[in-house]
Amino acid sequence: MGLTPEQEVLWMRRLMREADRAAGAGEVPVAAVVLDAAGRCIGWGRNQRERERDPFGHAELVALKQAAKVLGDWRFNGCTLLVTLEPCPMCAGTLVQARMNRVVFGADDPKRGALGSCLDLANHVTAHHRMAVKGGVLAAEAREQLQQWFRRRRQERGRSGS
Repeated sequence: MGLTPEQEVLWMRRLMREADRAAGAGEVPVAAVVLDAAGRCIGWGRNQRERERDPFGHAELVALKQAAKVLGDWRFNGCTLLVTLEPCPMCAGTLVQARMNRVVFGADDPKRGALGSCLDLANHVTAHHRMAVKGGVLAAEAREQLQQWFRRRRQERGRSGS
C-alpha cells in the first residue's frame, strides 16, 4: 500500500507537531514515523540526543528501534519512514541496512543530507538495497521550523554570553 500525496502531507503535519515537542525539550526539531506495509504506524521518534545524552538519539533511529520491536524483525521490507528533515549519513546508512522500502522527508539538508543533497546512499554503488526516496513534502514549512529554532538558539546564546 502506497501513501497518497495527501496522506504524506497529513503525516508530515503530525511530525512537525511532534518536532515542536522536541524543540520544547531543547532538541533540534526533527521527528519521524515508520509505517508498515498496510500504512499503520509502528514506530515514532523525535530527536533526543540532548535528553538521553546519546549520539544515536536521532528521530529516525528512535522510530526504527521502536518499530523493530513491534515487527519483531530488523528488516523493514514494505515499510515507509517519514521524517521532517533529510536523513544524515548515519541514519540513511541505517535505513539502507534495515531494508526500508521508502523514505519521505520534508526539508532537504544541504550540509549533511545523505539521500540526495550531499550524498545519495539510497542509490550508491555499494548499497546492497535500493529504497525509493521522496523529498520536499511541506519542505518550506519544515525548513522554516528548523531555521526558527536555530535563530532562537543563537539569540539565546548571544544573551547568555556563551
